[in-house]
Amino acid sequence: MKTVQDYIRTIVDFPHEGIMFRDVTTLFADPRGFRMAIDQMLHPYAGLQIDKVVGLEARGFILGGAIAHQLSVGFVPIRKKGKLPGTTISQDYKLEYGEAIVEIHDDAITAGEKLLVVDDLLATGGTAEAGIKLLERLGGEIISCAFIIDLPGLGGRKRLEDMGMDVHALCAFEGL
Repeated sequence: MKTVQDYIRTIVDFPHEGIMFRDVTTLFADPRGFRMAIDQMLHPYAGLQIDKVVGLEARGFILGGAIAHQLSVGFVPIRKKGKLPGTTISQDYKLEYGEAIVEIHDDAITAGEKLLVVDDLLATGGTAEAGIKLLERLGGEIISCAFIIDLPGLGGRKRLEDMGMDVHALCAFEGL
């Protein structure tokens, strides 16, 4: 029987030499694989109160929308700077090659709401950490962070767990 990991394609030397890019588009394109991933991402949260699902740009939107639909709750995007039309708050974070900024509408979360943060991949954890900081500034309570892939060698899980976050991933790949 196929696992979620079996649907994920690896592209060698993308976007740079030495990188093994884990491509989830092949998982998303397969109806069985995509349903399996969504069902497995939902499983740890059965019976828990979740008020909104928060997706990190961009593949987190695909997952977050499907998970929010299954839970019958709202979906909130955390986007790259300049992409949201309303009043926002922002958080900067470091990347391997510089810095980036993510934003959320300042009225997207009501203080005390229970949130599930989702994305496709947990690498260094920088984007997720920035998103968590935004949600906490708005008074949100993060129930958990869910990912399809964990790259344990890059330390993202430890980074989020050190922040007190519960972290779930469906599979892990060694290396970069």
